[in-house]
Amino acid sequence: MTTLFVSDLHLDGSRPHTTRVFFEFLAGPAREADALYILGDLFEAWIGDDDDDAHHQAVLARLQDATREVPVAVMRGNRDFLFGERFERMTGCRLLDDHEVVDLYGTPTLLMHGDLLCTDDTGYQEFRVMARNPEWQKAMLAKPLAERRALASSARSESAIATAMKADAIMDVNADAVADTMRRFGVHRLVHGHTHRPAIHAFELDGAPAQRAVLGDWHERGSVLVVNENGLELRPV
Repeated sequence: MTTLFVSDLHLDGSRPHTTRVFFEFLAGPAREADALYILGDLFEAWIGDDDDDAHHQAVLARLQDATREVPVAVMRGNRDFLFGERFERMTGCRLLDDHEVVDLYGTPTLLMHGDLLCTDDTGYQEFRVMARNPEWQKAMLAKPLAERRALASSARSESAIATAMKADAIMDVNADAVADTMRRFGVHRLVHGHTHRPAIHAFELDGAPAQRAVLGDWHERGSVLVVNENGLELRPV
């Protein structure tokens, strides 16, 4: 058996092809796995569990159907950090913490979205602290849906401009942050997304072999990390 990992799907009604591929994935390969983990940015934007967007509601229904046959765990990303308890009830998915250690066929593995590892991107890290503040979230969720949609649209536009002006290295993970985080959780394997740079990196951590698997985004062609007792493999969806 296998455990599957995906992230950075950025599902949105404006990209129906990606949503269709995800639905096919949920109906096919995901049903044959031990478990499915979605490590952040499932949606392009999530403005709260009361969002009545028709596209988003269709995705929730497909997730609920999938969880009847396979456990699905979801991590909040930088686009869908407002997932809450109602999302869990509507889908049957389990929400993960920002750091989650799981045993994968005998190997303790740390799961993250990956944004916390991009410590050189100080502007984003400042925004993250604000956006994860419970009081800020409470104030945001108190706004009408229409206002939240407008704010999310504006934020995406500003983010695209800011990203275009940043050096690639700034938006990638910081090697020291990776090593320090893995030491803190006592692991030699890390799986994350966020950077949209799919690869499996082998390196040495404190004299022992270590791995960092980076999940790909689904903007053009989706990818999935397949983990079993034989190791890790990145595959196209």
